[in-house]
Amino acid sequence: MSVDSDKFVGLLSATLVEAENIEQLVRPLLVLLQRVTQLHSVYLTQVHHDAAQQEILFSLNSQTMEIPEGLSVPWEDTLCRRALEQGQAFTDDASQCWGDSEAARALGICTYVSTPIYYEDGILFGTLCAASDEVCQLSAEGQGTVSLFGALIQQYVQREKLIEELRQTNLLLQAQSYRDPLTDLPNRRLILMELKRLVALAQREERSVYVAFIDLDGFKQINDQYGHEIGDAFLVRVGLRLAKGIRSHDLVGRLGGDEFVVVAMGGPQDGDPHPHMAQLHDRLADLIKGQFDLGTVRLDYPGASIGIVHADMDGCEPEDLLRRADAAMYLDKHARKAARS
Repeated sequence: MSVDSDKFVGLLSATLVEAENIEQLVRPLLVLLQRVTQLHSVYLTQVHHDAAQQEILFSLNSQTMEIPEGLSVPWEDTLCRRALEQGQAFTDDASQCWGDSEAARALGICTYVSTPIYYEDGILFGTLCAASDEVCQLSAEGQGTVSLFGALIQQYVQREKLIEELRQTNLLLQAQSYRDPLTDLPNRRLILMELKRLVALAQREERSVYVAFIDLDGFKQINDQYGHEIGDAFLVRVGLRLAKGIRSHDLVGRLGGDEFVVVAMGGPQDGDPHPHMAQLHDRLADLIKGQFDLGTVRLDYPGASIGIVHADMDGCEPEDLLRRADAAMYLDKHARKAARS
């Protein structure tokens, strides 16, 4: 070993403590590995199983041998695959052991040692390797260092994969916490957040915001007559109609039960909001009423009660806007009921 034991341990400890990503871990390890093995090239690979390719992630080269980072070769042709399959981690005559490897010939590999790195589920991540283009002896200490560093990298890879899986799970759970599980529309939590954002945007751009509160009249009777499965299918179809019928920069969400909300952005110079509120009311009413093909049931739905309010530019709070829109919806419901009488 060309580095004394105390210095080796100190460098290794510092690397393990300070590394914040796999590159910061591997590059110092490659320096130490080259000093210990005295082989000309040391490198970490990753196997891309879907593409059946092996890629050189990080490498350290000396003298005339050059194994470049980013190099990708067919996995079937590699010494790493042959070494794993045959259980032979080291050779000082690669051409004699595995002369059929075109990649090894092209790189001029003669002496070669490797250790596999696995994910926790046993799938191969890649290999840690050292190689030279001439015959070199490798001590038991050198082979042990290759195995040790491979194990350290494996622990890091497994930890990082677990952290990424946890991060993705957390993102999924977070996303689910903002979505209605039945319709996949924004739920009350996200509606309030987006309403606050849109009102702030409208204030900056001197635009209008309209909030429509929709209550599906007769929904209880649909559930009672046809069952909850048909009722759920109806809610999903209503959500789809609303989502397809609004503009891309508007918002539709489900508060729960048979209540939906639409938040629509108006133009910069709306003037009197009432004509725009009436137009939005008619557009939403047309989207909801009519025939719904629900599989075993074809429903001719007469329509919903819709209350629409204009967000004044004096800092309306989202909850207040929803309460106002809810109150406007009940006025519309009473008017519709009176018209049917």
